[in-house]
Amino acid sequence: MNTEIINFKATDGFENDGYIINSNSKKVIISIHGMSSDCFKERDRFISRKALKNGFAYFAFNNRGSELVKYIRKTIDGKQIKLLGGTTYEEPLESYYDIKGAILKAIELGYEEIYLQGHSLGTTKIIYTYNKLKNENSELLKHIKGIILLSLVDIPRTLKIFLNTNYDIILKYAEEKESKNELLDLMPNGSFIHPISVKTFLRYAKNNKEINFAQYSNKEYNFDELNNIEVPLFMRWGNSNEMIEQDAEVLVELLNRKIINKNKDINFVDGADHGYTGKEEVLSTEIIDFLNNLAKK
Repeated sequence: MNTEIINFKATDGFENDGYIINSNSKKVIISIHGMSSDCFKERDRFISRKALKNGFAYFAFNNRGSELVKYIRKTIDGKQIKLLGGTTYEEPLESYYDIKGAILKAIELGYEEIYLQGHSLGTTKIIYTYNKLKNENSELLKHIKGIILLSLVDIPRTLKIFLNTNYDIILKYAEEKESKNELLDLMPNGSFIHPISVKTFLRYAKNNKEINFAQYSNKEYNFDELNNIEVPLFMRWGNSNEMIEQDAEVLVELLNRKIINKNKDINFVDGADHGYTGKEEVLSTEIIDFLNNLAKK
């Protein structure tokens, strides 16, 4: 197993690090983690091991939103600056720079076929980035051969459910802080599932137009951003302690009906939670089977 530490810059100068398990093929899975997470999950170990056995390299990295709070380093005009980062202070739209940088690094390493895999918020980042690259008519799209979305969450809706009757009160508090330009202050305890800055809270609760494309409860919504994905699409959820309000069977039926991609595999893993704890073997097998079946078409 040829594993190496990878350091690379996002296209806006932020410094990322992670690892790649190399293969002898030109195919690589790039993994994007979710909130307050990192690239060293048990799930990654299972998927990477099975990927390697089937001729796929596995490239996982800690993006600027990894962990809760950390300093991130960014190089601008040759000068390195230090900023507050991590999930608490994250701007999810900046994921575009992280993912684009990872794609460019994979290409630099000689990989030609790229499969983007995301979990939770990582899925949101991938959909946003893919659509942005498509709007730019980017040359990078020719390298993206498939997309794997694990537990895509309707974050604005989930936040409303989480806060319940306190939602309007908490939102008003955030808006008042915004009017005073106190965006880096922390929201009160209980405003989110983990500590969160005013800036990041408002991105999910109010300024969410650019990432609000998992509207499972909106019967009129046509999932345009997902339908813009022209490469094969794999989607999974769990059905136990998953971050969805619908039964997994209902959600899967909805997405299979709404998403027009002819090369789609949309389903749930029975007994899995949001992190696929204890179901990593099942999940990794389904992912690799999906990728292997693409090669046969």
